[in-house]
Amino acid sequence: MTRTSRHHSSTRADRTPPRLDKGAMRIVALGGLEEIGRNMTVFEFGGKLLIMDCGVLFPEEHHPGVDLILPDFSYLRDRLDDIVGLVLTHGHEDHIGAVPYLLRERADIPIISARLTLAFIKTKLQEHRITAKTVQVKEGDRKKFGPFDLEFLAVNHSIPDGLAMAIRTPAGLVLATGDFKMDQFPLDGRITDLAGFARLGEEGVDLFLPDSTNADVPGFQISEQDLAPAIDEVMRTAPRRIIVSSFASHIHRIQQVIDAAHLYGRKVAFVGRSMVRNMKTARELGYLTVPRGLLVDFKELDKMDPKKAVIICTGSQGEPMAALARMASQDHMIDLTQGDTVLLASSLIPGNETSIYRLINDLTKLGANVVHKGNAKVHVSGHASAGELVYCYNLVRPRNVMPVHGEHRHLKANAELAIRTGVEPKNTLVVEDGTTIDLKDGVARVTGKVTADYVYVENMVAGAATEESLQDRIRLAEDGALTVLAIVNPDNGKLEEDPEFFPVGWAPKDGELDKATDIVEKTLAQLKGQKTGPDAEHAIAEALVRWSDRSLRRKPVVTVIIVDA
Repeated sequence: MTRTSRHHSSTRADRTPPRLDKGAMRIVALGGLEEIGRNMTVFEFGGKLLIMDCGVLFPEEHHPGVDLILPDFSYLRDRLDDIVGLVLTHGHEDHIGAVPYLLRERADIPIISARLTLAFIKTKLQEHRITAKTVQVKEGDRKKFGPFDLEFLAVNHSIPDGLAMAIRTPAGLVLATGDFKMDQFPLDGRITDLAGFARLGEEGVDLFLPDSTNADVPGFQISEQDLAPAIDEVMRTAPRRIIVSSFASHIHRIQQVIDAAHLYGRKVAFVGRSMVRNMKTARELGYLTVPRGLLVDFKELDKMDPKKAVIICTGSQGEPMAALARMASQDHMIDLTQGDTVLLASSLIPGNETSIYRLINDLTKLGANVVHKGNAKVHVSGHASAGELVYCYNLVRPRNVMPVHGEHRHLKANAELAIRTGVEPKNTLVVEDGTTIDLKDGVARVTGKVTADYVYVENMVAGAATEESLQDRIRLAEDGALTVLAIVNPDNGKLEEDPEFFPVGWAPKDGELDKATDIVEKTLAQLKGQKTGPDAEHAIAEALVRWSDRSLRRKPVVTVIIVDA
């Protein structure tokens, strides 16, 4: 499915939710359901709100001109003062990228998270000139924020300091895993706290919110350590420069690359603003270890033996403005040449396939050897596969399950795993963004739906684009535009002469627009009121679009200009 589609589940309720019952907790995801990204979930109890994560979704090709896609904050806008905190489970952009835009609504919302995540968000907020109120927590901590009693547990993911969160209120106990997997040999030695999950299971988990991204992948994920041989081989055998592309937050993977580069006497340069920023933060906090003398400025690489150069950059998802894509399009200071090796060291996010394969093709045309997940063991997912999820279900034994973080197929697969481990089918809630779930007395049920639309960001301005304007852009790209200049006598509403037609983005065949003059005349004759002005221009434009769609199989964006004779 595409990210803009929305599946209607059997549990969907298209109605405004009722007033929350006394003693009940309401849960509503404003993003992260039926999509990979834009993760944001709101919990309500006792008149107060707690938010978990506030991330972005990255645009696809059918979002021309869009930089980011945010959750819709309209559900919160009238209740900003009721928010007691924003918990960030980890530092990936799909969980923290929208925080600056939320803080524009209310700047002093407390941000609660672990050390590295807070460091990443503080740096991001500096670029937006926002100073945040932060509360640092770690696994094992238990703190109250308003009526919410929060406990934090360690989870292993593809970034350090991932947290799961248990929420206790009189309505019941909720456990949200955040993004997690069960790597038993993690590079940082920090494993998912399965003992903590089991302890909460003994206490009684009323609602479980598990990561669904890999719910349809059988078995267990391999360990990050298992990638070392493939990365080692690239460093040992590459004949020239090595360009490694990764998420700017994937510190574990970048540490592996640095260690292998050091082993084979190569120098490393970071390229890309977010990569440089995050790696600087990670080094300062001790999450990334760089041997003395290994790191160089990328401008020095041209002076070095190509066999000794490693570049670590962003752009593994084919993002058009990221460093690797600009290298592939020869629009970057670093020129890729025959014999260079490009290592794509990140996952293929669903929805990005076309962009990534185009990137691989463009890199190959330049003579680069591209090493990626499809031809080498250079990536392992940060999300639990089906076997790990089943293991967790058997530990937690939840009464109710609401799968999160995934497209519809992932949510459905996760729900089926829950049912196979003994959760009642009626207690597995496969829902979409905006659906409200009320939890009371151990029962979770769908109670309504609130607005959870896409909010588009262009040039750091939220809401600068709309669905309608994006459709116009797509039509411009696919069908072109047509400008019509018509000179009309305002007294009788008739054309003084044949209109002039100016097509852009397409070349009409001879005689193809002859009928268009008749359409203009007929529309003018049918107008009841003013024959000139905006209403007349709009009517003619709509008539021409209908005619063009029917006769030419083309729907250009039509602009009509009427000039009084």
